[in-house]
Amino acid sequence: MAEDYTVQQGDCMSSIAYEKGFFWQTLWKHPSNAALRTQRKNPNVLLPGDIVHIPDLTVRYEPGATETRHKFKRKGVPEKLRMKLLDANHKPRTNVAYIIVIDGDARRGTTDGNGELTESIPPNAKMAKLILETPASGKSPVRRKVTKLRLGGLAPISDVSGLKARLANLGIYKGPIDGNLDDATTRAITAFQKKKGLPATGVADDATKAQLQQVHGH
Repeated sequence: MAEDYTVQQGDCMSSIAYEKGFFWQTLWKHPSNAALRTQRKNPNVLLPGDIVHIPDLTVRYEPGATETRHKFKRKGVPEKLRMKLLDANHKPRTNVAYIIVIDGDARRGTTDGNGELTESIPPNAKMAKLILETPASGKSPVRRKVTKLRLGGLAPISDVSGLKARLANLGIYKGPIDGNLDDATTRAITAFQKKKGLPATGVADDATKAQLQQVHGH
């Protein structure tokens, strides 16, 4: 049955479509979601309170002989988690060993020559844990850095929480990810502007947002 779904924290088009039995492209490109598509531009960056129109499901029938085994291939699952790891100078962290845990499934991998990692994930996954290992050296033991990832929870950069989240992911801002434009956020914006050679105003103007999106990835 058709409905209007209100986006919740942590939702993205992939997770909504998966729960409702659609491909995300079907919902994203549906004419009733044209305004949302124009406003957000990225199906994985929605804001709580956004409305996604869910059309009626179309039932498809496939002929097949009885008492015979038939194989059907499900499309659209899984999704991909793509990340780029940067050092303090925003340089790619290449060939870094990592462990990532998603819904209890732990996997090992190594970042590529661009500092990137790509992992398959369920479309409705909400949380992940990334573990980076520093090899033992001399008397120094193996060290582990654990980062919790909130999947699908990135708000648009036009929202203060989206601005904070991107600055936090880049290691520039430390604090709550909310809609409060406080002094800590202003200092983080100023620090980012100085790093990128922009006027250090502490105000997230269009040029600052464009640079932040480019460095962050989206």
